[in-house]
Amino acid sequence: MKFQIISAVSLLLSSVTAAPPPALRTFDVMALHSASPIHFAQMSAARSGLFLNLPQQNATCKGESSGHATFYIANEELVLYSCEGEKQKVFVDRSGMGQGIVGYITGSQSLPRYGESKGWRVDKDKNLFFKDAGLIACPHSIDGSWRIWLGLGFTAPGGNKDCLGMSARTLDNKTPISCHYT
Repeated sequence: MKFQIISAVSLLLSSVTAAPPPALRTFDVMALHSASPIHFAQMSAARSGLFLNLPQQNATCKGESSGHATFYIANEELVLYSCEGEKQKVFVDRSGMGQGIVGYITGSQSLPRYGESKGWRVDKDKNLFFKDAGLIACPHSIDGSWRIWLGLGFTAPGGNKDCLGMSARTLDNKTPISCHYT
């Protein structure tokens, strides 16, 4: 009898530990801010930063790119989707020097001095946050795009003016294209 119970428990535990990991949820990010130039804009990645309304992100992709970035979250890290090569992880710098700048590093590159990569999450409404702070977008960036920053209450992060708060809505992408961003 004891042997049967031990065998049953052992079998149960082995089936639980052998279960495959949950499927990776890949998503794109769209800005929501009614009656603004960024409403419905898709997020792109280029030059180690994240942008809205960027005409070309110049990524190297395996297939035809949609022109915007695809992400996933693993261990609270926001990662640009690529099925090969080095990971490209998104970071934020919440220090007084960084003022909430959002960027990404490639492979074994070190985070900036006050950079943080862990703390990303998607809430029940499918909005993206970093440690309970939302995102903002500031105009007049490369090629007329809007640069993404973390909304920390700075009125002019990095000297930018006319920044807009937004909801960073995640949109499931079930057929992601693998890209390496510049």
